Amino acid sequence: MLPLITKKVIHRYAYRTAAIRTKWVLLVLFDLGALALWSGSEAVLPAYLAGMVLAGTASQGHLWVRRVRTLTIGLLTPFYFIRAGALVSIPAVVAAPFAFLALFGGKVASKIFGLYPAITKFRKDKKERWYYTLLMSTGLTFGTISALYGFSHNIIDRSQYSFLVAVVIASALIPTMIANFAFMPKHLIPEPAMAKIEIEKSISEEGEEEESIQDE
Repeated sequence: MLPLITKKVIHRYAYRTAAIRTKWVLLVLFDLGALALWSGSEAVLPAYLAGMVLAGTASQGHLWVRRVRTLTIGLLTPFYFIRAGALVSIPAVVAAPFAFLALFGGKVASKIFGLYPAITKFRKDKKERWYYTLLMSTGLTFGTISALYGFSHNIIDRSQYSFLVAVVIASALIPTMIANFAFMPKHLIPEPAMAKIEIEKSISEEGEEEESIQDE
């Protein structure tokens, strides 16, 4: 339902009202966040789900995706992760390093064992396999959401919350760093000239879409 309404809003008002697509997405996110808080859930969870639902619609406007990405990463995301990180007790994590390492190893290993065989069917190059496996073995967003939900509803205490969030952050940073330093598939990275052509092509497509909508 949401993708259909979004397409109609874009078709009717895009390029006629200033940043109507961004305003529409923010309206949906804030409404769903308020509904989630009212129901006792985490406000960021419906935003996570709405992003997946609208991924196909958003992919049709490359420049719009860049604007929304800048807005969310620069403004909205930091507030959530600052709140989640402020509740972490560093002394609790430092006091039991072996528990942290055990949780971290179990989380990363289970993700790798589940992902690598599936990625092997789609990627033949060894570097590509490990690169995608390590990048997809992270779980920062949903892991933080579930930990914060458990702590907010007294399902886990602060020490348990601290371990979970520390493991989630480590499992996002360390595999990503290893993937970029050791398994980066450089043959898939476009040359600067090709990247410039792609950007110009996307801008041209946006302009053609604007003209077609205005003609209608």
